[in-house]
Parts: sequence; C-alpha cells; structure tokens
Amino acid sequence: MKYLRLLMLVTLVSLTGCTLLEKNTVYDIKEPKSFPVLKAVGYAALSSQPGNSESERMLNAMRASKLDAYRELAEQVSGQEIYSDTNYRSRTLQGEKMEASVSGIIRGARVVQTYPINEDVYATELELDFKRVFELYKNTSSMPTRVQKTRY
Repeated sequence: MKYLRLLMLVTLVSLTGCTLLEKNTVYDIKEPKSFPVLKAVGYAALSSQPGNSESERMLNAMRASKLDAYRELAEQVSGQEIYSDTNYRSRTLQGEKMEASVSGIIRGARVVQTYPINEDVYATELELDFKRVFELYKNTSSMPTRVQKTRY
C-alpha cells in the first residue's frame, strides 16, 4: 500500500512538472502577391428532379446545379482521382471500366447567379476568390504558417 501511494505521488509530481514550462510561439503568415479567382458552372435538368409540383422540381434543379458547381470547384482546387480497369484476354479487349471521384472542402465560394438555360436546364455560377479564402483562414489554426520564433 505504501508503494502504491509513493508511485501515485511520484506520478503526480512528474506530471505537474511538465506543465510548468510555458511555451510562446510566434507565427509568420505570409500573404501571397496575387490571389486567383476560380469560376465554375453547374448544371441540372429540371425534368429529372423529384417533386410534386413544377415549383418544387425547379427548386431542386437549382439546388442540384449549385452542388454540381461546387463539385466543379472542388475538382479545380483538389484535383480529380481516376480509377481505370481494362480487361484483355488473348490480346482482345474484353471490358473497360473507368470511375472518377472528387473530394474536397470549399470555403468562401460565392454564388454569382442561378438561371434557366432553357425550359429544362438550370445553371449556377460560383466564384472562389482566394483573397476571401485567405482572410477566412488567416485567423484559424488550420492556416498553413511558418514558425517565426519560439520561446520557453
């Protein structure tokens, strides 16, 4: 029992000793010289949208075109991953399959406009100004920074 109390005391003292060191880190955030502006357009067919009325299908087409535009922006920012599979047997093409996927987070995009192209297709234009993205990330911990100096 004495050994258990001694072990707990030593553990407690060693843990509190680590918290006595105070660390002060200053980060250097370097602003780029120029900020690109990316643009994307998404499309959606009105006739293929679910809904009980024409108005509901129109709203769904507008939402779908916005999501398609966001997918286009994510493709420009993060890239697109391509999977391809081709089967050959006896030097003859048996089958071919190709898949593409996009994954990314888009912050700071602005809807420029949503409009009908014709009776069945809606389009949404998005814009991603990297000056705005820089301002959004500047005060967050996820901003890529360079350590200027650290003092203990």
